[in-house]
Amino acid sequence: MKIGLKYALIPTATIILWIVIVRLFMGVGPESKLNIVGPILFNTAQIFAICLGISNRKREQGSLTFAQGLQTGFLISLVYATLACLFFILEFLVGPNLLPVEPGAATRPMWQTAVMAFAGLFIGATFLGLIYSVVVSLIFRKR
Repeated sequence: MKIGLKYALIPTATIILWIVIVRLFMGVGPESKLNIVGPILFNTAQIFAICLGISNRKREQGSLTFAQGLQTGFLISLVYATLACLFFILEFLVGPNLLPVEPGAATRPMWQTAVMAFAGLFIGATFLGLIYSVVVSLIFRKR
């Protein structure tokens, strides 16, 4: 679990910094073309964290099977998805509410927007993390 938490903090910190800097300080709205950078940045940070985590586990153990790499990468993704959702829940409850800038938020009740955003973030980060973990594990496995 230590590796999962340690390396999941990288993409989580990336999301937090992006939200704070771009949405709160710069005031970028949902219609801005700058919003395309966010998902690219988040996925890059997740891939980077999975690579570092799997590489660290391989270095600690001396060798790494595909299954061990997949398990490590998936654990990092699962912890990252959980931490990111916790940040947005905290932001939703006590911070300046950023959910109204989600697509379709104006036509739905706020609870529906929140549930869809959290589910999308959690499922998306976990599923993509599984895919990234497969690719990275194939690269780092023992031959």
